[in-house]
Amino acid sequence: MWPPWKRSPSRTQTPKNFKCSSFKDIHNLCNEEPEEILPRKPNIFQRVRLANAVIRTWSHPAPVPPQKTTVSPSPPLPSASPSSPLEPGTPIPIALPEAEKRIVVYYTSLRVVRKTFEDCRTVRSIFRGFRVSTDERDLSMDSGFLEELQAILGSKEQITLPRVFIGGRYIGGAEEIQQLHESGELKRFVEGFPSTDGGACEECGGYRFLLCEKCHGSHKCHTENVGFKSCEACNENGLIRCSSCSTSSGFDLPNLKNRN
Repeated sequence: MWPPWKRSPSRTQTPKNFKCSSFKDIHNLCNEEPEEILPRKPNIFQRVRLANAVIRTWSHPAPVPPQKTTVSPSPPLPSASPSSPLEPGTPIPIALPEAEKRIVVYYTSLRVVRKTFEDCRTVRSIFRGFRVSTDERDLSMDSGFLEELQAILGSKEQITLPRVFIGGRYIGGAEEIQQLHESGELKRFVEGFPSTDGGACEECGGYRFLLCEKCHGSHKCHTENVGFKSCEACNENGLIRCSSCSTSSGFDLPNLKNRN
C-alpha cells in the first residue's frame, strides 16, 4: 500500500463534503456579465479640429447689424426771391444795404490758409460759370472790407471766408454755395442779375484795383504847407477800385472812402 503522500492526485479521494452542481447551471455559469459601455473619448484629431473651430469663431465674430440713424432735417434754404415776406417767428436775415441788384462776394486772395484760399477760389469759379457779374471784395487788398463785413454780420471775432450776398441778402459761405449749386437752386437765385462775358478787365487785369493816381501807390501826399500826409483817395495799400470793372458790371461802386 502506498503511503498517503505518494499517491497520485488522480486517485485522491473526493472529500465527503464536495457537492457538484447539475448541468442545468452550466448556462448560468457560461453567461458573462454585460460590460458597462463607457462613453468614447474623442481622439487627438477631433480635439484639434474642435479647438481650431473655436479659435476661428473668436477671431471672426458675427457682424453686428447696422443701427438705424435718424437724420435731422436740414434747415430750409433761403428763398429765391429776397424780397418775399417772412413767416411769423422767422429771424430777420442778414442784409447788405444798397446791394439789392448785386452779387457780392467777400473773399481773400492770400494763400496763407490753404483751405480758405481754395474755398474762395471755388466760390468765385461757380459764379463765373454762370457768367453773372459779381462784386468781388478782396479783404487782403483792402482792410476796410473786413470792417464792413464785421459790421454787417455783427461780429468782431475772426470771420471765415468766403461770404456771399445775393440781392442784398446773406446766403452763406463755401459750403452753402456748393450745396445750392449741386441742388440746382443757385441757378434760380442768380437769374435776373447782370451778365458778363467772363473776360478779364483790360484796365486792371481782373484784380479790381489800380494804383492811386495822386500818390502813385505810396499812400502819402506832399504839400508845401503841411508836408507829407496820408492820401485820402486810396486805401492803406495805395490802391483804388477799378472804375472799368464797376461800369462793365452794370453798377457803380463808390470810392473806398465813401463805400456803402
